[in-house]
Amino acid sequence: MSAVIAFKNVGSMQVAEVDAMAILPIQTTVSPAPTFMEIAPFSAQEVSPALGRGPGRGERLVHGARELAKTVIPPLLGIALLLGIWALVAVKNNSIPGPMQTWDAAAKLFADPFYRNGPNDQGIGWNVLSSLQRVGIGFGFAALVGIPAGFMLGRFNFMNRMFEPVISLLRPVSPLAWLPIGLLVFKRADPAATWTIFICSIWPMILNTAQGVQRVPQDYLNVARVLGLSEDKVITRILFPAVLPYMLTGIRLSIGTAWLVIVAAEMLTGGVGIGFWVWDEWNSLKVEHIIIAIFVIGMVGFALEQMLLLLAKRFTYESR
Repeated sequence: MSAVIAFKNVGSMQVAEVDAMAILPIQTTVSPAPTFMEIAPFSAQEVSPALGRGPGRGERLVHGARELAKTVIPPLLGIALLLGIWALVAVKNNSIPGPMQTWDAAAKLFADPFYRNGPNDQGIGWNVLSSLQRVGIGFGFAALVGIPAGFMLGRFNFMNRMFEPVISLLRPVSPLAWLPIGLLVFKRADPAATWTIFICSIWPMILNTAQGVQRVPQDYLNVARVLGLSEDKVITRILFPAVLPYMLTGIRLSIGTAWLVIVAAEMLTGGVGIGFWVWDEWNSLKVEHIIIAIFVIGMVGFALEQMLLLLAKRFTYESR
């Protein structure tokens, strides 16, 4: 519809009269102004970079304090709950020392953790180091055997089918059931305990490494076949980088199992070690020392696991 415009003479000027009703139908629709709910999702931190300003120092401090509280407060509450239950049990049962009594005994014990008064009377530090040495030797032999075996089982289907029933039969056996076999073969307690660590550590390495090899994409192996790569090149250049996260998972599971088993093995074999030290303190009726040993065993196991977790994250490509 066209607008009607008329010109009138006003003095020496011409004034245009516009018929408003004529131009109304051609006006476009105007969107309503945005409501508060549409504007609300944009926070100050999103708008401020556009204006050239970041969050203030006070806001950063408050955010950091909140994150620190979320990280620190839950573990502290868990430890406080544990201590409270422990203290309540100690009040109800006089034979169990309470937290303060155990703390006083720990202060005396760790004042000199590396004393030597004979082959069977040594500080808790020497006993922990002796157990770690046995774990390291048995675990090292398990890695030397288990990781290559896992590569072969994952790479060759015939070997996988051949050894699958053997592994399925031996893997569920308790590690301590292998201790008498070690005593029979080695005639000594120390290598028998190391043998027990070896046999309990090897299965997670074999299974996780084999699973990692089997999950390597077939396209990678097809490219290697087209390029004519030798088997050692396929293992070192293709399989090993792809399987490394699975290997580290198996290693972490193995070291946790080995640290659990060594305490029980040393209780049975004697000598120097944290397991034998716990049993010796029980014979002396020093219950507070047994509780201290429980915390020491837990902290050492936690430290070993955290170190391997950091190593696994370092070589996990998805976390980069």
